[in-house]
Amino acid sequence: MAFASPQITALAVEATEYPDLARKYRVTGVPKSIVNEKVEILGALPQDLFVDQVLSATSEPEEQPEA
Repeated sequence: MAFASPQITALAVEATEYPDLARKYRVTGVPKSIVNEKVEILGALPQDLFVDQVLSATSEPEEQPEA
């Protein structure tokens, strides 16, 4: 996805070379994607499901109507 838009950045980290980051993000398996510090995606997903998960991290939460 980072190739598709200049508004998207991606960073790959080797967990064994950066154990502090692996602990911070609780990496227990790979691949693990973290989007905007909100959504964690563990494992390989089909592209359409992965995109849905990414979009859920970038969408604004719906406002709850006041009672």
